[in-house]
Amino acid sequence: MPVLWLVLIVLVMAVAGYMLGRARALKSAGGDSRDLHSLPSYYGANVTIMTLVPAVGILIVWLLVQPILIDRTISSTVPAEAISDSMTRGLFMSDVRRIADGLDLAVTEGAMGRDEADNIRAEFTDIRDRLGNLGVALGSDVGPEVLRAAQRYRTMSSAGNLLMTLAVLAAAGVGFTISYMATGKNFRARNVVEKVIRYLLIFAATIAILTTIGILLSLVFNTIEFFRLYPAEDFFLGLTWSPSFGGGSELGILPLLWGTLYISIIALLVAVPIGLFAAIFLSEYASSTVRSFAKPMIEVLAGIPTIVYGLFALLTVGPLLMRVFGDDGIGIMQAGTAVMTAGLVMGIMLIPFVSSLSDDIINAVPQSMRDGSLGLGATRSETVKQVVLPAALPGIVGAILLAASRAIGETMIVVLGAGAAARLSMNPFDAMTTVTAKIVSQLTGDADFASPEALVAFALGMTLFVITLGLNVFALYIVRKYREQYE
Repeated sequence: MPVLWLVLIVLVMAVAGYMLGRARALKSAGGDSRDLHSLPSYYGANVTIMTLVPAVGILIVWLLVQPILIDRTISSTVPAEAISDSMTRGLFMSDVRRIADGLDLAVTEGAMGRDEADNIRAEFTDIRDRLGNLGVALGSDVGPEVLRAAQRYRTMSSAGNLLMTLAVLAAAGVGFTISYMATGKNFRARNVVEKVIRYLLIFAATIAILTTIGILLSLVFNTIEFFRLYPAEDFFLGLTWSPSFGGGSELGILPLLWGTLYISIIALLVAVPIGLFAAIFLSEYASSTVRSFAKPMIEVLAGIPTIVYGLFALLTVGPLLMRVFGDDGIGIMQAGTAVMTAGLVMGIMLIPFVSSLSDDIINAVPQSMRDGSLGLGATRSETVKQVVLPAALPGIVGAILLAASRAIGETMIVVLGAGAAARLSMNPFDAMTTVTAKIVSQLTGDADFASPEALVAFALGMTLFVITLGLNVFALYIVRKYREQYE
């Protein structure tokens, strides 16, 4: 059974459980909800939760574990001599999965019978051409070992999907039955529901924490492996970035770090004044009509994909700066891709981050503080400058640092607007690149993760992680220092 249909069946059971559980509770109280321990909705919610949570939990775990187990089982049965010298075991299993999916597609579309898909042989049929006619692209001819492995993969997947369907439906049915039978006027449904919801919230928080830890550990282990192959001193103090997968690479981070900080500083110089002034105007001076129109228009900028900003930098801002500062102008800009191009466009992208967050923070300042200032004879501008902004300063600093973290992690605008040159230069009209852009370039293509040229991407990512962590710690210090003053 397809996963979508399985999910729909469980959802229907959960909805039915809510209505039936609520009705059973009311019936047990003779139709008078005042005789129930909990509100009727809690009884329905209890049946819904007990139906939905175990079934969905089993489904998610099964979908995550089954492919791993099948991959390992199939891979362990394939002899080493069946894998060509130009192919790793991972690439072999990738071909197996692709062929298995192609055979499933052929059976679904009627191009091949189920028995034929299970028993077809590569010695007598050109599998590549038959699957190619269905739109399944295979890079090489399908050998007998690959086809047999794909057929075993299909068989195991089919059996696993059947067991998954039975397990999920059984969990939903058992949960539905037990919770429905327990429903009665004396059943403490509210306590059970709130306890389950609390556990679900704890589980969600744990998943978020474990995800962060997993990301950090993946960076740490690969960074350690990189520094086993490449000297840390040359990485952190090197002034040249010149990777070469043939050997003899110079992987100094300083040019990339300088480009990242330079572009981010220019972006903040654009975004912070404009965004902050816009927030002050919207919160303190604009009428409700103007605010209702201007605030959504500014926030539209946050929804534009970064690739669109990159194209805007490449096709509009870069040529415009060339006309002003290039050979036709004062002659200090050599090409449209430059730090200034990326910085200006990135600053435009960051305006809604600063503006929207600062506006919400300024609006959160108590009106009594404004009234007290005005009552003492201060003008509106003096109130904004001496009362509102100091009170909102911790939140504004947080908004600015959030924008800085967003700028440091941006990639597409840099790739299209700033160029790819890794250099140390103070000229904002020179082409430069950033750490994120080089992470992409080092992991693009057939990267050999045993080489420092590929592993350096993890060291670059770890460096960015430490920088953004430092920004967050600094923001927390500022917030705590000034918050004590106004609480």
